[in-house]
Amino acid sequence: MVENVRLYSDERIDDLLTKDMKIIQSKQVFCFSLDAVLLARFASLPIKRGRIIDLCTGNGVIPLLLSVRTECPIDAVEIQERLYDMAKRNVALNGLEDRITIYHGDVKEALTFLRNGSYDALTCNPPYMPVVGGEKNKSSHVAIARHEILLTLEEVIRISSKLVRPGGKVAYVHRAGRLGDLMTLMRKYRIEPKRIRLVYPKPGMEANMVLIEGIRDGKPDVKVLPPLIVYKENGEYCDEIHSIYYGDRKEE
Repeated sequence: MVENVRLYSDERIDDLLTKDMKIIQSKQVFCFSLDAVLLARFASLPIKRGRIIDLCTGNGVIPLLLSVRTECPIDAVEIQERLYDMAKRNVALNGLEDRITIYHGDVKEALTFLRNGSYDALTCNPPYMPVVGGEKNKSSHVAIARHEILLTLEEVIRISSKLVRPGGKVAYVHRAGRLGDLMTLMRKYRIEPKRIRLVYPKPGMEANMVLIEGIRDGKPDVKVLPPLIVYKENGEYCDEIHSIYYGDRKEE
């Protein structure tokens, strides 16, 4: 299967952490990072019945990782044609065409091609950085993925509320500094925050990421989960991150 895959000159095929999956990536266009991996592990999913959607899917890494945790069909949306094409090829590369569907379109206009209230769970790793001037990434693909050029946080949360059914779950990963915005906007659009986990680069450092999950029309009651510290003092991954990337440690 790998031998027959179509690649651009700047693309490569990497291993994808689990279940012997492979993923097409490009340093010039898009490579997944830890935030996507953590979101795919954090999100609550239906296992056998229901439907899942991933917004701002990039090269499709989150749907691929979610497919290991659920038997439900997964849809995904990506606005950039090059990334949409990459995501489609990644689905085919892993033989998941019958379970994952990639849509090429604007998340803001998702209700023109997806049904209102039709999803039981939604994930999104949205653009993190507001557009405030100054130099952005020289690659337009990377700039759009990282900066709110085509999609703002409020627009993400507004469409999320429309896509999930009442009682449906919505999970995001974002910069820790946007936690206040996340909670305010989620409540504005009737997604009640229910689970929060802060991610710290190293012991003694401030959190730089937050994982947050809410329920459409849920009741107020938020759980703050134990912190996740990525690296130990010696620069090695903590046991939880090591387990995610390489499997459980074996004691010798």
